Amino acid sequence: MIDPQVTSQKPLFPKEPIHWLTKPLIRFLHVEAASGVVLLICSVVALILANSAFSDQFLGFWKIPLGITCGEYHLEHSLKHWINDGLMAIFFFVIGLEVKREIALGELRTLRSAALPVVAALGGMIVPAGIFLALQSGQAGQRGWGIPMATDIAFVVGCMAVLGSRVPATLRIILLSIAIVDDIGAILVIAFGYTENLNISWLIFGLIGIGLVIGLQRLGVRSIGMYTLMGAAIWLGFHESGIHATIAGVILGLLTPAHPYLERTLGGKFLHKASEILHGGDWDEDTHRAERVKKYRRVTRETISPLEYLIHVMHPWVAFIIMPIFALANAGVEFQASDIVSSVAVAVILGLAVGKPIGIVLTSWLAVKTGLAQLPAGVNWRQFWGGGLLAGIGFTMALFIAGLAFSDEALLRSSKVGVLVGSLIAAILGMAILSLGKNNKETVNEA
Repeated sequence: MIDPQVTSQKPLFPKEPIHWLTKPLIRFLHVEAASGVVLLICSVVALILANSAFSDQFLGFWKIPLGITCGEYHLEHSLKHWINDGLMAIFFFVIGLEVKREIALGELRTLRSAALPVVAALGGMIVPAGIFLALQSGQAGQRGWGIPMATDIAFVVGCMAVLGSRVPATLRIILLSIAIVDDIGAILVIAFGYTENLNISWLIFGLIGIGLVIGLQRLGVRSIGMYTLMGAAIWLGFHESGIHATIAGVILGLLTPAHPYLERTLGGKFLHKASEILHGGDWDEDTHRAERVKKYRRVTRETISPLEYLIHVMHPWVAFIIMPIFALANAGVEFQASDIVSSVAVAVILGLAVGKPIGIVLTSWLAVKTGLAQLPAGVNWRQFWGGGLLAGIGFTMALFIAGLAFSDEALLRSSKVGVLVGSLIAAILGMAILSLGKNNKETVNEA
């Protein structure tokens, strides 16, 4: 017999007309490859517009000056600069959060589990940079040595999602861990390799801000608004000091607590008590309902760590807003076929499509043979080669470093062309190797 109460039960929230639009959008945002698809579309659009009859208007749009004035202090930059230094600071903040999560809770929390991705990532940074310097040493383009060191995690995740079960779960974890360590390396490259003029006064201002954030954490301040204001001040200090402002985002991400403020069981007990009150007869007569709701909301949020909460909240904004805007502003390159064979472009292409996989696989093989690390279960060396090639998709971080490395338009154009072509080659080859599926005759110990 069907319970009439079950059949007549109403949904928790009423259906609204806007849900017809938001529900498909939410489903799309939860597709693993979606962010890579959006990023690819924006990159293609930027390339087409930059090489069309609307090129001047499109490229000129990103040069529009924007600024703020406060008394005698004036801060004005192009729209592209605000995107690369401002919006991308949020991108790097999320990277800092993900690095902190892996170190505190993930694959990098123990030396044994971290050995393979750390060694592989180091090889995947050193070899491409070495190839680039070998080809560009003594030339004007040598300053771009950091460009082929980067891996674009969004495109790597997208490619793995398209391949589906052909990519073993353990290989996915290793590749994501390599990308995280790679991000740490890229951050260090930006901080120490592309910082020239240093304003000590502004740097001290930024460091004082970091000290205040740590002090507020010690005092138990939980206000996201307060930390947002402090983050803006720290960003300004680093921006004006000469150290790239995105480093401020990374530091704030690393400072975010990885453990919840309240015990998880406490949240359950509190919600049970709240349920009794909400279902009791005194709720309608309660004159402090707003205060109670605020307290319930705080308890439910404090039973998960700020790290977990912020990654969940910020990731869609970064993946579907900030990175696509960055691609539109930076992937639009006016180029000719001759740019592909320019010395800087060739150095970047070889660094990404050749240096990355060789560096990752060679150092991993040495680590396994010496007993420092072990190849994950269910993964063979051919699949590892495919994963190493996917790590050669530089794109977002590589374009970002290119913008820091070169002020000369010709060199910047050539380096961006190299990033786009090298990333495309790495993606095609990596997906081709991995799409072959696992050969049962291969063993995890095969060299």
